[in-house]
Amino acid sequence: MIIGLDVGGTHTDVALLGDEGLVREIKVPTDPSDLFHTILTGLEKITEGISPGEIHRAVLSTTLTTNAIVQGKTPPVGMIVSGGPGIDPEHFRTNEHYFPVSGSIDHRGREVEPVDADEVRNAAVTLQKQGIRNVGIVGKFSSRNPDHELKIHDMISTSFGKMFMGHQISGNLNFPRRIATTYLNATVHSIHKNFFEAVKRSLEEKGLSVPIHILKADGGTMSFDSSIDFPGQSILSGPAASVMGAIAFAPDGEDCLVLDIGGTTTDIALLINRVPVLEPMGIRLGKYKTLIRSLKTRSIGIGGDSLIRVKGRELEIGPDRMGPAMAYGGPSPTPTDAFFVLGKGKEGDKARSLQGIASVAAALDMTPEAAATKILDQTCQNILAEAQEMTDRINSKPVYTVHELQEGYQVRPKTILVLGGPAPHFARRLEELSGMRVGVVPRWHVANAIGAALARTTCEVTLFADTQQEIAASPEENFREMVDRHFSKEKAVKKAYELLRKKVLQTGGSTDDLDMEITEALEFNMVQGFHTTGRNIRVKVQVKPGLIYETDAVAEKLLAGI
Repeated sequence: MIIGLDVGGTHTDVALLGDEGLVREIKVPTDPSDLFHTILTGLEKITEGISPGEIHRAVLSTTLTTNAIVQGKTPPVGMIVSGGPGIDPEHFRTNEHYFPVSGSIDHRGREVEPVDADEVRNAAVTLQKQGIRNVGIVGKFSSRNPDHELKIHDMISTSFGKMFMGHQISGNLNFPRRIATTYLNATVHSIHKNFFEAVKRSLEEKGLSVPIHILKADGGTMSFDSSIDFPGQSILSGPAASVMGAIAFAPDGEDCLVLDIGGTTTDIALLINRVPVLEPMGIRLGKYKTLIRSLKTRSIGIGGDSLIRVKGRELEIGPDRMGPAMAYGGPSPTPTDAFFVLGKGKEGDKARSLQGIASVAAALDMTPEAAATKILDQTCQNILAEAQEMTDRINSKPVYTVHELQEGYQVRPKTILVLGGPAPHFARRLEELSGMRVGVVPRWHVANAIGAALARTTCEVTLFADTQQEIAASPEENFREMVDRHFSKEKAVKKAYELLRKKVLQTGGSTDDLDMEITEALEFNMVQGFHTTGRNIRVKVQVKPGLIYETDAVAEKLLAGI
């Protein structure tokens, strides 16, 4: 059996999946101030009466790291950055404890200026005096040659705790984004480590010693042990869970809009022939542009529990949430209360909903039923407008999916899949207003938890070769070897696949899910004095983001209502 767990802003959804399909599903309230207890409660309830030996995997999707960054509640960390001539690392300052130092390597991995040991040690002394424990180290072309990052690390490693080096974080070229990505990994490390170790300890005390995986922003998973070195990968894993929960039910051969309508927010994503659209460079979180690979998603502050206000004669819905709907004891009217007034709500206090919507109706000079209809319509229209804006933005640039570049492609969704607690209530009106087919994902209450449970382990490997220097390297994988001048692109692909297979098994993947592919294979001649002096080769391979091999059987049973 597999446990899938997704922490949302309002509820934490937990699903238990087995050979027979969905075995059990539960929801527990999310306590943002105590996410550990929230998750532990969910795990205790979902495993009640289940033999620990029957469970072989747990996958968690959490908002912990995202919330910590957005709310500015991350601990201070140090950054030591070398850029070299032509670029000032100060332009890309991430935080207060940020130290540019001398030393540079060029785009082919050759040293231009050595590391200044005195500058590095002086920076380390200052960081120690400031009480800094974790440090990020980034060099401009460390993804070509990590030598300077390694030297800086060795100079100061005994003085600090966890240290993150840019070449290990990403093999992609983009100095500003690598700085931001390394910084975010360093600053969320202690939060991530403490949280997941506490969860792991509690499970082991109950005899539930199973591999724990974390859902990443690209819709794939990685093992907990691996995530300690890449905690930033958990950023935006919540929206990714929504996408993975919908993939199995998307129509073949067409574009599809995915809407996860929760209590606090709605997450929006797009599928092209059941394949998610990708953020090609990496996610942006606040002011930080990163190299963290991510599905293209958008989160908006509209949900079933959004606060409703009337300003003048205008209705405002969200983005804040004051609590649950009045039908469930909350203080203010919400779209969920509108459903109760229209006779669509269940197991709540309709009288309280009517009381709340009546105050809105009075301000709008209409009946409660008319006000409730207006609230529902405006909520749907706002969601559809945001979805259209996202679609237009995607179409204004080259469209990337997790598998390939769709050159010249224009996304035109014909179907909407909705999931989340209030999904069935919104579905019919969304269909009427959009003119598209609207379907509700089976087990919509916990579809995101199911998506997390069924996501496969994913990873990438980037390898480059310079035949003039007779070097092939993948610094991110700690790989470097000498090659001859006849080393080819085909040999580079073969070596990259070997490294990828090793990496995916190390990060918790299964041989059953090694769906590998080439995402980039480039080769350029290097010319000097009218003569070819060698070739520059760059290869990138990946395990495709997708669902594990058991998915089809589970999806069929979910569709059948099992």
